[in-house]
Amino acid sequence: MGRRRKTTKDNWLPPQVYEGRSAFEFRPRCGGCIRLADKTASKAQVIRRYQEAVKKREMVSGSFEQLVMEYLASPEHRKLSPRTQRDYESYSRIVLPVFGKVRRNHITPVDIRKYMDMRGTKSETGANREHSFMSKVFFWGIQRRVDITDNPCKKVNKFTEKPRTRYITDAEYDAVLAQAKLLLQAAMEISFCCAARQGDMLQLHRPDLREEGIYIKQSKTGKEQIKAWTHRLCQDVNRALDQQGGIKSATWVFSCRSGRLSADRLRKWYAQAKAKAREANPNMRFDFTFHDIKAKAITDHKKGDKREFSGHTTLAQVNTYNRLPEVVETNE
Repeated sequence: MGRRRKTTKDNWLPPQVYEGRSAFEFRPRCGGCIRLADKTASKAQVIRRYQEAVKKREMVSGSFEQLVMEYLASPEHRKLSPRTQRDYESYSRIVLPVFGKVRRNHITPVDIRKYMDMRGTKSETGANREHSFMSKVFFWGIQRRVDITDNPCKKVNKFTEKPRTRYITDAEYDAVLAQAKLLLQAAMEISFCCAARQGDMLQLHRPDLREEGIYIKQSKTGKEQIKAWTHRLCQDVNRALDQQGGIKSATWVFSCRSGRLSADRLRKWYAQAKAKAREANPNMRFDFTFHDIKAKAITDHKKGDKREFSGHTTLAQVNTYNRLPEVVETNE
């Protein structure tokens, strides 16, 4: 905080920040006035906007950091799913200490390759994700900044990733389900019944519960489906709704007292359930993720076409989720 103000109630304001007629304003010593937020904004919002303004002023003009910050503030970034936005923001915090102060038009494929090789010693998957993020930023910048004429990431190969092959057995699934909180049980079961991704499932609104079934629009492919009701699916949805208690304002299928159930909380509950299942079943393995439930659902589906059930557009996509070898007839 800055020096003590004439008015005691303003002591919380950061340095060079003042309450104007209609907004809080940042007035740097070098001159100028930067509007931070409306007077109705909270203290936390004003302080956050101040920090962003200071950081922006400290950025080197033409640097990769400046390009990244412009992209993260762009409408194109805000159109992405909340999960993808969070992922990109976390990737930025990893790559900026390396490339942040470098002029964006001075970064070469050799620089990207060196970064990939060093990062790959710890995590090849992480290196690939950060490569994709930087490529996205450069591609965005090429169309909007005259000093960016090339995307150095396009000339650098990613590491080859092996597709997941882990299949959750019925015994392993039941063991975790038995240790899960009731809301997590409902999430696991709905994910299995509908072959739904975690993010799509947590986005379910009450109006999505239709007469024919559950309406799900896949955020990754845009595919729209109605998953027909079964007795098991009805029980699971009712279990989720029952956990909301007397929350009259709940608009989400998965809600708790603090609002919509978050992905972070779900992952925490899932990890706790697996830990308890491991203690109760020391001879079983629990090295699988929540997303592997979708693979189990597709693998176990026997009622019809797996591609239609999963909502995938190609057979190759289905095969990445089909985790058990195919049984074929042999010669007699």
